[in-house]
Amino acid sequence: MRYYVVSDPHAFCTLLKTTLESVGFFRDKTPHKLIICGDLMDRGPETIEMQNFVLDLMKKDEVILIKGNHEDLLVDFIEKDKWAWLPHHVRNGTIETALDLAGCGEDAPICNTEEFLKKVSESPFFKYIIPKMLDYYETEKYIFVHGYIPCYCTDGKEYSYFSDWRNAPSKMWEQARWLNGMLVNRSVKEYGKTIVCGHFHTSYGHSIFNEDGAEFGLDANFSPYYADGIIAIDGCTAYSGIINCVIIEDEPIPDVVEENTVVVKDDYVLR
Repeated sequence: MRYYVVSDPHAFCTLLKTTLESVGFFRDKTPHKLIICGDLMDRGPETIEMQNFVLDLMKKDEVILIKGNHEDLLVDFIEKDKWAWLPHHVRNGTIETALDLAGCGEDAPICNTEEFLKKVSESPFFKYIIPKMLDYYETEKYIFVHGYIPCYCTDGKEYSYFSDWRNAPSKMWEQARWLNGMLVNRSVKEYGKTIVCGHFHTSYGHSIFNEDGAEFGLDANFSPYYADGIIAIDGCTAYSGIINCVIIEDEPIPDVVEENTVVVKDDYVLR
């Protein structure tokens, strides 16, 4: 199987399509899938376009979706936080995405909060796409996640391996989606596998560990970051205008593929 892997497109749908076109995704006649390692929305201008593009890929069974921390933010906003963390949701783009999904003007949350939240919760993105997102996807040689695999953390500084990470509770997975994989990888690895992750700008690894440019600025390097046991691919799209795509050839694990297959027909998801 050939996997085209991207992460953190953040509602820059045109750029995502252009990137996939440039690497031959749409012209590929061999068995292939797109893996998106989380953060489909927030920060970019094309929320509805991204939603429709992903739905189309789901109809064709051409995509594997990994949940990102920004998907968690939207779920928390609708189901848990409501307005309790408003500055946090504004800063991360959750409010703007919710407005786009609801088709509301900027004053909608103030004028009719319940109707606004109901519209967001009934959007295809919230109702069909997010529920099909995985904590991780695994092939024979690779593990695809958003931030990193769940691990133990002491004082926010020291990381250690958690052997049963595949069965980690949801809270650990939510925390893992906020991790800087390039940093954690220095002490935590899944031996025999390469972890492919997004979430944190790759210029961090190039700058801090490879002394290759600054994290931000004219000499920042936002290309994929490769090290022992990791490929990090978040190109910090909203800042750099780059979406990285790596192409990986590997064999799927049959049980995982069958379990997470989804067929979308019109406005319904058939499980």
